[in-house]
Amino acid sequence: MPGLDDGWSLVTFSTRLTGPTPPAAHAAATSHPDAGPEPGPAAPTASRRRWPLVAAGAAVLVLAAGGTAYAQAHKTVALDVDGQVTQVSTFAGSVEGLLASQDVEVGERDTVSHSGPLADGAEIVVRHATALVVTIDGTRQVVWTTALSADEALETLGARAGSVALVASRSADRAELPLDLALSGRAEVLVDGAVLGVPDGDATVATVLDELGVTLQPLDRVLVRQGATGTVQVVVQRVVVQDVATTSQVPFTSRTEDDATRYAGQKVVAQAGVPGVHTLVERVTTVDGVEEARETVSDGVTQAPVEEVVKVGTKARPVAAAPSRAAAAAGPIAAGGDADSLNWAALAKCESGGRADAVSSTGKYHGLYQFSVATWQGVGGAGLPSQASADEQTARAKMLYNRSGAGQWPHCGKNLFS
Repeated sequence: MPGLDDGWSLVTFSTRLTGPTPPAAHAAATSHPDAGPEPGPAAPTASRRRWPLVAAGAAVLVLAAGGTAYAQAHKTVALDVDGQVTQVSTFAGSVEGLLASQDVEVGERDTVSHSGPLADGAEIVVRHATALVVTIDGTRQVVWTTALSADEALETLGARAGSVALVASRSADRAELPLDLALSGRAEVLVDGAVLGVPDGDATVATVLDELGVTLQPLDRVLVRQGATGTVQVVVQRVVVQDVATTSQVPFTSRTEDDATRYAGQKVVAQAGVPGVHTLVERVTTVDGVEEARETVSDGVTQAPVEEVVKVGTKARPVAAAPSRAAAAAGPIAAGGDADSLNWAALAKCESGGRADAVSSTGKYHGLYQFSVATWQGVGGAGLPSQASADEQTARAKMLYNRSGAGQWPHCGKNLFS
C-alpha cells in the first residue's frame, strides 16, 4: 500500500457482512402480513429481526469512511528534479515518501524545498549538488553548487567574491563542464583575440566549441566567466610550455711554468686558455603569449674551461761586451750607400713591431730587425742586438743590406721599398 514508509496508512475495512442469517429473521421476512404475533417470548424475536438492519447501516458507514480516506490519501503534486518537472499522482503522505517512491536520492549537499507532510498540489523542488573547480580572486579551489547552469553558479559565487571563473576539465582535445552555459540567453567564446558569438547558450562547453570549430591543444585552458554585460563568456587560453637555454662564459684560469730554454723575462703562451660554458635551462610557461611562470630545469657548467699555460724563460742572458775605444772614438756608425733611402721603419714594424728590445719566442732573434747573434756580430755588433740602441741596430741593418740585400729578411724585406 503506498505511503507505508512515511507512517501513513489506510483503515482496513469491508462492505461484506459475515456470519449466518438468524432463522427467525428469515421466517419473519417470509410470514403473511396479516398474521398477528405468535405466543411466547417476544423480545428475543424482535431483537433478531432488527439485527440485519443495524448491520446493514454499519456497512454503509464503513463504505463512506473508506471513500473519504481514499480521497484524502491520493494527491497530485509537481516534482522538479534539477529543472525536470513532472506531475506525480501519489498516495505518499510525506515528501520523503514521495521521493522514495520516485527513486530520487538526496545527499547531504543536495537541497529539497520541503520536508514532512505532503499536501495535494504541492511543488517539490530537488537540486543535486555539483562539484566545480573555480578560481576565486586568483585562488583555485573546489566548491559545491546546486545551480542548474554556469551563469547561475557565477551569479551566486560572484556575490561573495570579486573575481570568479569556472574551470573546465581537460581530456585530450575536449573541455568539459558539468553544467550548461545558460538556461536562456546567449553566450560568447573568446579565443585567439577574437570574440565568437553563441546565439543559444543552453549547451555544454564542449558542444559550443565543437560547433564553432575551436581546436584545443593539450595544455590549453578553458574558463567560463561573466562578461561586463552579464553575458556568459567561454575563455580559451593558449598555453605553451617550452625549455629555454641561456649560456654564459666561465672564465679560464692561468698558470706559469719555468722554461730553461728561454732567456729570463721571455714569456710565451704554451697553451691558450679557452672560456668554459655555463648553461641554465628554464621551463617557461606562457599564456596567450604572456609569460606566467618560469622554473629551473638544470643549472651548471656544460663545457669546462681550458687553463692557460704561460712559459717563462729562466736562462741567463749573455753580457754585452763594451764597445771598443776605437769604435767609441769613431762616433756614430754610418752605413751610407743606397740603404739610406729605404723604408727601415716599415721593415722594423714588420719584423718586431717596432720594438728595439724585442726577442723572438725561441730566443734566437733580437731587436728591431731580428738579428741572429752571429749575423749581428758579422756586421760588427757586440753583445746582443736587443741591447743596442735603435740607431746602432738600424745602421748595422743598413750595413747588412749593402752587403747582402733585402733577402736577409725573406718575409718582411719587401717593406723596405714601400
